[in-house]
Amino acid sequence: MDFKQLKALVTVAEVGSVTRAAEVLYLAQPAVTRQIRALERELGVVLFERTREGMRPTEAGAVVVHHGRRALHALERARADVQPTPGVVTGNVTLGLLESTSDLLVEPLVAVLADEHPGIRLRLVIGYSGHLRQWLDDGDLDLAVLYNLGSTPSLNTHPLLRERLWAVAPASDGLRGDRPIPFAEAADHPLVMPAADHALRTLVDGAAAQAKVELDVAVETNSMRVQKQLVQAGHGWTVLPGVGVAEEVAAGLLSAAPLGDPEVRRSIVLAAPRITRSLAAVNVVARTLIHQVLSAVAEGRWPSAQARPPHS
Repeated sequence: MDFKQLKALVTVAEVGSVTRAAEVLYLAQPAVTRQIRALERELGVVLFERTREGMRPTEAGAVVVHHGRRALHALERARADVQPTPGVVTGNVTLGLLESTSDLLVEPLVAVLADEHPGIRLRLVIGYSGHLRQWLDDGDLDLAVLYNLGSTPSLNTHPLLRERLWAVAPASDGLRGDRPIPFAEAADHPLVMPAADHALRTLVDGAAAQAKVELDVAVETNSMRVQKQLVQAGHGWTVLPGVGVAEEVAAGLLSAAPLGDPEVRRSIVLAAPRITRSLAAVNVVARTLIHQVLSAVAEGRWPSAQARPPHS
């Protein structure tokens, strides 16, 4: 198993075609086919099957593609580490962001990196906190924004902020950001909520128990976009961080207010694998992201958020 074989394997899996993979790799099509077949002979398994949609990895192929992609990523990082350009930070960085934070953070982060560090190639992955945590542990991410992360020996964490969760309702219900509402009042409405295994749902269920109220969950979905769509259409209320609904509230599409009695808060951290030596590019992205978060809090663009010092 060599680098060329892994590159061919991963490229065919990503583009779904040997012909297209050959174009991407600047190789003749028979050369790509030979590399895939040599890898199949070495491993003793079939890696791809032909379908109407193109070349699709078999079950065994998907496993090899997963490990091959990680191996190629590690090699790219090693090359950037040992062959730096003097005075220029270069490298590939994979950053995981929570869906609720992406609208606020992505564009400013990309703009700053493009202007000040064009040698950094950023890959953004949007997901739930639990998924991002797992991808960090698996080595698929270099950094991730997570919330309510307890002490863990596998990750280094930098506290960013604490923020309140908000009740979110149709615009006609007239909720206001300067008028918190009791949790029990929000619970009087049918709710559109994440499934029970979602970290935000765990926070809300805990608050419901504290307030001694029953939740009327009308719909469950693990898509924040769908939550907001259903609330806007009048199918109930929901609970989300204020940063996740700021644009819709400003546009008059939704109304929202911080929850109280009890308040419901989540802690946001920036996490990185503890066992990996950070490249200069990873450190640059981390510093830039931290600055973007703190600026958003200081300027009031992150509703109900309080910045946290690193050792708080």
